[in-house]
Amino acid sequence: MGASEDGTAPLRRDARRNRELLIAAARQIYAEQGLDAPLDEIARRAGVGNATLYRRFPDRAALIEAVFHDSLAATLRAGEEARCSADAWRGLTAYLEHVFAGLAADRGANDLMTTGISGVPSLEALHEHNRETIGILIDRAQRQGTMRGDIATEDLLFSLAALGRVVPASVAVNPQAWRRYLALLLDGLRAQAARPLPAPPLTLEELGGVLRELGPHRASRTTQ
Repeated sequence: MGASEDGTAPLRRDARRNRELLIAAARQIYAEQGLDAPLDEIARRAGVGNATLYRRFPDRAALIEAVFHDSLAATLRAGEEARCSADAWRGLTAYLEHVFAGLAADRGANDLMTTGISGVPSLEALHEHNRETIGILIDRAQRQGTMRGDIATEDLLFSLAALGRVVPASVAVNPQAWRRYLALLLDGLRAQAARPLPAPPLTLEELGGVLRELGPHRASRTTQ
């Protein structure tokens, strides 16, 4: 049997099928329940045993990587498109609408983007790219005169994480409510709305601590 493109031996047909079943079941359950969903429930819905799940995915982080790799890559591409926008404000708003639409559609995606989950390579790459994208667009919007000049990257990341965490609850009541509150948040960033702020922005390290505090039980369980 030949090697796959990445140099590893390809999975047998039954092993490949089990892997696909597990990913499909996890994607569905994470969307419904978030990333705290029990792994044994994922195995049960996939119709396989727990031992099969752990053979394919040795820890929770490996399963999360497999489930969300493609959607995270799509968000990264949306960030690249936003960076290319001649109008930084328009690029920023389009990018954030893309991100929040994903948060509203999938509770697992919301957990990924708004808490400090570790050990997921695609997520770590997206977090870094997202921070760079936000920073680039803030700087350009400020130079273009469309965003108030005292906004730091961490200010917006903090605000987005806070708003993002309530999106699943709001969707259960009104699926489109997040659009109103994202618009209100963005309006507060416009240059015309500027008033002196009462405290300095968080540092990058402080922001990371806040995100970890939002979901420490989730972060610790990615290695289980």
